[in-house]
Amino acid sequence: MTQRIFGTDGVRGLANGDITAELAVDLGAAAARVLVDHGGFTGQRPVAVVGRDTRISGQFLEHAVVAGLASAGVDVIRLRVLPTPGVAYLTDALGADVGVVISASHNPMPDNGIKFLARGGVKLDDALEREIETLVGQPWDRPVAGDVGRVTPYARSVEEYSDHLLRTIDTSLSGLRVVLDCANGAASVVGPHTLRAAGADVVAINDDPDGLNINQRCGSTHLEGLREAVLARGADVGFACDGDADRCLAIDHAGNTVDGDRLMAVLALDLQRRGRLVDDTVVATVMSNLGFVQAMRRAGITVNQTAVGDRYVLEAMRDGGFTLGGEQSGHIIMSEYATTGDGILTALQVLRRMAQAGSSLRDLASVVTTLPQVLVNVPDVDQSRTDDPELTAAVAAEQDRLGDSGRVLLRPSGTEPLVRVMVEAATPQEATEVADRLADVVRRRLGG
Repeated sequence: MTQRIFGTDGVRGLANGDITAELAVDLGAAAARVLVDHGGFTGQRPVAVVGRDTRISGQFLEHAVVAGLASAGVDVIRLRVLPTPGVAYLTDALGADVGVVISASHNPMPDNGIKFLARGGVKLDDALEREIETLVGQPWDRPVAGDVGRVTPYARSVEEYSDHLLRTIDTSLSGLRVVLDCANGAASVVGPHTLRAAGADVVAINDDPDGLNINQRCGSTHLEGLREAVLARGADVGFACDGDADRCLAIDHAGNTVDGDRLMAVLALDLQRRGRLVDDTVVATVMSNLGFVQAMRRAGITVNQTAVGDRYVLEAMRDGGFTLGGEQSGHIIMSEYATTGDGILTALQVLRRMAQAGSSLRDLASVVTTLPQVLVNVPDVDQSRTDDPELTAAVAAEQDRLGDSGRVLLRPSGTEPLVRVMVEAATPQEATEVADRLADVVRRRLGG
């Protein structure tokens, strides 16, 4: 099998449809062979850790991946249910050579996915993923007898990950009432446990996973229930994780949504104040609101913008040695403490800042004035011709018209046959008018 099976975040699709047990076995064996070959082993038995979210399909996929790894001579430590950042942390902390996460993150329950981590808990680069793909389904010399891997359950994964998170703050959260929406996912045990251990008064919701209810009208993609709980309980703040808890969004005490841009602004200003924001730079994607960029500019902070996707944020952070990066969706990376986005870590750090400043999240996040943003998807057009001269000129003209008070972004979708036109402007009406004019140009120039 040589076709592309890895997407922007591992292998993902319908469980037992696209992501089968057979594929999971083959991927486990192929990944073990590639990562072991790159590890330079000299007779030492390699080790992998495997964790998953709460989807019912994760049970058989976990066993299948473990079987593939062990069949390639890798000893496997089963972490069971644990957030993606927890698997990444323990990949490093336990000195494992391979980390595997069985999760489809914020996707609906029927989906699942398989994501591999290299030594140190970092995501694989494209070259390693391509090597794995070339080996899937190919014949190979299997180890036999005592050379096959051993499989061991690990009982302390939740406690050790939680202890790691607690070591990142130096302030008690006593006196803060927090609602935590666990999305019936991987944060359901470790999330409330960690915030309570930090001193917060925690109201946990959607923390009773049954294998079928992950992300079901809850979590970071459905904030309505969290908003209701924050207002009903008189909480200081609420946080919502997604299914694998690598991202979170917030609701302030008045019921307002605080997205990833605003959470990053709070964290960036705090890190800058403490002299821990490397080069006074934060990494974000081109989808971050212009209001965020303007707020950071006023504070003397540079925003390094990348293509959409956390892998590009991570690459820019590694290349520049930066300490903070993330996405509007709430996938926020603090490289001092994590190699991937971490929703519980984000919540802890925001709560620490609230406790130290004696301020509400609404006040802290008010540094960002979000500009109205309109996104128009134009289907059935030729994505390869977005450099069309007339279209390019139209985009430039609209940007000149908006000046510093707005922004135009036109980009092909990475997952669907369409072009996205995103416009930010001083008013919703202006943003809509500009987006509609440009969408018409896209249809005329790139259609049929």
